[in-house]
Amino acid sequence: MDITTVRSYRVARTREELLLAPGEAILAGGTWLMSEPQPTTTGFVDVTGMGWPDIEADDDGPQISATCTIATLVAWAKNARDAGTLPSQEDWPALSLVPAAADALLASFKIWNTATVGGNICRAFAAAGMVSLCVALDGTAEIWRGAEVVRLPVADLVTGDGTTILQPGDVLRSIHLPAAALRSRALLLKMALAEYGRSGAVVTGRVDPTGRSVFTVTAATQTPTVLAFPHLPTPVELAARVADADGYYSDPLGSADWRRGVSIVLAERIRKGLA
Repeated sequence: MDITTVRSYRVARTREELLLAPGEAILAGGTWLMSEPQPTTTGFVDVTGMGWPDIEADDDGPQISATCTIATLVAWAKNARDAGTLPSQEDWPALSLVPAAADALLASFKIWNTATVGGNICRAFAAAGMVSLCVALDGTAEIWRGAEVVRLPVADLVTGDGTTILQPGDVLRSIHLPAAALRSRALLLKMALAEYGRSGAVVTGRVDPTGRSVFTVTAATQTPTVLAFPHLPTPVELAARVADADGYYSDPLGSADWRRGVSIVLAERIRKGLA
């Protein structure tokens, strides 16, 4: 897509250079920015020049840079067993959700190698696979708001299908996934109306070492749905909570009733798999 309104492009290398002039927009992978006209955008500010490390991990969990590509995150998760001083994959079994969430995207390997984790989260489409991943694992976003640093759950960052709490000039710096969640047993299932269609429902479930369980519904609801239980719920408990969730919606890729029904079925399959 030729973005004919854009007249300037600059690379930010310091925090001060992230301050946006009127009409400027943050650019990372650019897979969405370059996919359709941007009539209000007159300049791009490229944040990949900030030089943020893709992933920094310690015993508290990985800190994922907003500019880390989806392909890089998937490769890191698959190779975590050989990550030297980092915890082994046996310690963080929930890393299995990373490739599963990436597969939930309607995207080719070319998109994986360009699109960024932060960009997918900030765009906040209901079917955003990186939102599904981070919400499932209690991910926390670090947002630069001028000189201020704001931290909040990724689940609270998304306010609707394609909308967030981000204010003009806010920059998503990174996402932290806590080791406590990564130590859980976890599963992700998705459903679409077409074999290669956009996900109509993505459901995740995990059981923490303490026995606490968390189920999430994304893609089927306009905002992430997080359902926590002190134990693994019964089929009746889980179905009732999923059915009562807010935000099921209708569009050409599925009706609200279909999304609700599919989410109940997927959640039960996950519950059985974790039992």
